[in-house]
Amino acid sequence: MNTIGEIKNKNILFLQGPMGSFFKKLDMKFQQEGAHTYKIGFNMGDSFFSNRKNYVPYRGKEDEWEDFISKFLQERHIDKIFLFGDCRFYQSVAIKVAYGLNIDVFVFEEGYIRPDYITMERFGVNDYSHISRDAEFYRNLEDIEVVEPEAAKQSKFEMVMSAIIYYLLSNLFQFRYPHYRHHRDFSAIREAFFGVRGLVRKLIYPYFEEGYLQEIQHRLSKKYFFVPLQTHNDFQVLKHSGYGSIEKFIIEVLDSFAKHAPEQTWLVFKHHPVDRGRKNYKTFIMEQAAALGVEKKVLVVHDTHLPTCLKHAIGTVTINSTVGLSSIYHKTPTITLGNAIYDIQGLTCKEMKLDDFWHTQVTPDADLFHKFRNYLISTTQLNGSFYGKMPKLK
Repeated sequence: MNTIGEIKNKNILFLQGPMGSFFKKLDMKFQQEGAHTYKIGFNMGDSFFSNRKNYVPYRGKEDEWEDFISKFLQERHIDKIFLFGDCRFYQSVAIKVAYGLNIDVFVFEEGYIRPDYITMERFGVNDYSHISRDAEFYRNLEDIEVVEPEAAKQSKFEMVMSAIIYYLLSNLFQFRYPHYRHHRDFSAIREAFFGVRGLVRKLIYPYFEEGYLQEIQHRLSKKYFFVPLQTHNDFQVLKHSGYGSIEKFIIEVLDSFAKHAPEQTWLVFKHHPVDRGRKNYKTFIMEQAAALGVEKKVLVVHDTHLPTCLKHAIGTVTINSTVGLSSIYHKTPTITLGNAIYDIQGLTCKEMKLDDFWHTQVTPDADLFHKFRNYLISTTQLNGSFYGKMPKLK
């Protein structure tokens, strides 16, 4: 699914990529291999991180986009489209039109397996992925050899600077693209504020959480259920689950825990690091826990070491986070409450109710996970980073 086929003499379109120069570098690579490439952008950030010679600005309204992209694909005889994320408005419309015209679409996303991989799949990613979710499919596979990945060498500095430049230019020159709608908050000032607050919190959280790691490793070891929180605006939550918000997920987990979990067990919630500057659910969690009478059995952490949290947990409760894959890797029983590509009988507690999970957990099948993971890497993962080592496409 991550094989792109012949590039030479093919007409290729790039839509929005991750903020930064990744798609620009990929564009240049494809040109060197004999492809005819185009890039459509929707704001000045897209323009800045594109090659000028083949850049096409879209300044129309949303309800005009489908006609525009349909005409563009047909007039340029586009053979393949590369884009980042498949749930954003412009991308989702382009994908629908492309499929109707029998054009290949390749979708990039953050890696299912981290930190040394990024995801690239034909058709779609996450719940739109075409990867099998049948346990027998993987059990019947021959062993797939996976080479140890090289270090992706992701640069956090490049990632942050790319975001700053992207937001700043897009905001300053918004008048050039007056009808553009971003898939998330698009204020450069707010993003700068969140960035600074996130940095401050990253510095102070370890001080306040100094004793949590010892607590998890010793007194609470195998006495708690682990709940990793996802980002508040994650399409995995908004599109691929029945939750409209992280708060609804928190309420459901706490309510079930209070009513059905063994008396001696605890809940440990961990914030997502990307949301560090944007969200702090601790007050909300503790208020909800107090209303249910379980506040003394709930711990909320931010930057406590993730693998340690997984290793010492009785089980992991997630919507559909990639942390679920890490949980399975550590042989920790896992239940998903949303749609996840790894929600497979034998890997997770598939089709089990959350109310029952507190008492009955199924340990992941290590052999099945080995085959699933190797297949996932060989068909959907590229060794590299959007802000580091460039992956090799084949």
